[in-house]
Amino acid sequence: MPDEIKEAKDVKGFQPRAVTYAKKMDDNFSEAVAGLYSSVWDEKEGGLSKKQKHLLVFAIACSNQKTKSAVKILQRLKKYGVTAQEIKDVMMIAAWTNGIQSFTNLSPEVLKEMERLNF
Repeated sequence: MPDEIKEAKDVKGFQPRAVTYAKKMDDNFSEAVAGLYSSVWDEKEGGLSKKQKHLLVFAIACSNQKTKSAVKILQRLKKYGVTAQEIKDVMMIAAWTNGIQSFTNLSPEVLKEMERLNF
């Protein structure tokens, strides 16, 4: 396994599907995709923590009404010790930036998953 792919797996905690699919197309492409994952998710000195990054992508998923992604990210957030209040704050920010209808459309599934995860 090339270094870039191993590093992406280590940084993300699993081998991203995009890397797997890219590998089926071209080795160089898979290494490039893996490098992108590593660059985005690696914690850099003075940068955002993985927890903060996951909160940001959760906010973006909520704003874009990507319910399945938001629910999946919630499962990740649980592993990073995010509090229920942090999730609620992010959901309110998403509603603020994208409008209350987005919040209304997304909330039932997200709240259901929060309950399942004991947030």
